[in-house]
Amino acid sequence: MLALIGLFLAALLAATLFPAQSEAVLVALLLNASHPVWLLLLVATAGNVLGAILNWAIGRWLGHLGEHPRMPVSASYRARAEAWYRRWGWMSLFGSWLPFIGDPLTVVAGALREPLWRFTIVVTAAKAGRYLVLAAITLAVF
Repeated sequence: MLALIGLFLAALLAATLFPAQSEAVLVALLLNASHPVWLLLLVATAGNVLGAILNWAIGRWLGHLGEHPRMPVSASYRARAEAWYRRWGWMSLFGSWLPFIGDPLTVVAGALREPLWRFTIVVTAAKAGRYLVLAAITLAVF
């Protein structure tokens, strides 16, 4: 049970703006073979999606701050991110699993008031897909 909690927390942290590697934890647990693959994928996906929802909520909160002088993101960076998101819309959330851009993308989605229901569906599909591919490669190679 401790391993599953660790995987969940690693996946949750990895989905936030903090640097973490849930993939390494998942691969280690897959190679250990002490838990069913479906359970590991479910736990990792749940943690990662919850972390993305936290980012979305932060974006909703930060969106109210707008041009506040203590805004943690510069106005020019925010304008670029918003323009990019407006151009690609909710479909861009399929990239939420990508390193470096996926996590900020989920924050921007919240700031631009992407509906939580659609956000959750798309992000879950993207993140579950990533973990599924990682598991398939790991089990095929090892």
